[in-house]
Amino acid sequence: MTNGMNAVTHGQHEIQPQDKQAIAEAFGRAARHYDKAAAFQRQVGHLLLDKLPAVSQVGCNALDLGCGTGYFSEQLLQRGYQVCAADLSVQMLARAEERCGDIARYLEADAENLPLADNQYDLAFSSLALQWCDNLSVPLKEMKRVVKPGGLILFTTLVDGSLYELSQSWLQVDQHQHVNEFLSQKKIKLALAQAGCPSDGLEFRPIKMQYNTAVELMKDLKGIGATHLQQERKAGLAGRKTIQALEGAYDEFRDENGQLPATYQVCFGVIIND
Repeated sequence: MTNGMNAVTHGQHEIQPQDKQAIAEAFGRAARHYDKAAAFQRQVGHLLLDKLPAVSQVGCNALDLGCGTGYFSEQLLQRGYQVCAADLSVQMLARAEERCGDIARYLEADAENLPLADNQYDLAFSSLALQWCDNLSVPLKEMKRVVKPGGLILFTTLVDGSLYELSQSWLQVDQHQHVNEFLSQKKIKLALAQAGCPSDGLEFRPIKMQYNTAVELMKDLKGIGATHLQQERKAGLAGRKTIQALEGAYDEFRDENGQLPATYQVCFGVIIND
């Protein structure tokens, strides 16, 4: 989840409050057009939903953490859950409320410090939100705290190596880091251990999206609002020559169908709370 490619580096320094505000503002700016650019997010979230029990969950309480525009809050409502949609961005919550109406609750919340009592939920669902947290073990502990014993914690997060094609192409152009650095599989497993969660419910898999041009990919990345970058980067917008150079470098990855791949490495987690 990045823009052009501007996003967060994890586990290297503490996220300060102003960083959280900047992240919320970046997603807030994207709230109106997020859904048009979120094909990857939809695909990952549906794969995570598939890990839920197939039977209806009428009356069970679910927390959709990092709900965005409420697409998966709506999916959970349709499965019979009573849903609390939580997000750092008030603009995203407004979009979620437009989608789901008054049958869901809405909560402005930081995943690392949930304003919720213990043992409230039968399910915590969080897809592609936790990579915005500096220390993955913290939101995992929070979800573990608010989920009832025997309840489920389902999450996805991005893994080291995501969007390597774009990263390598940018490095050929200006030697600057434009793409997020994500946690390795080893560090994700360590975060689960620190949170007191088993790691046997983890699955790591690549998901490849296809684009005609690098600019098309970057427009999608901008469209989902992930425009906040905490690591040092070159200031200013990329000019036409820079973009042309990027397209030329990325063209080396073009496949036999004439498409440019954008490969994400995704971690799927299923935890039964103890």
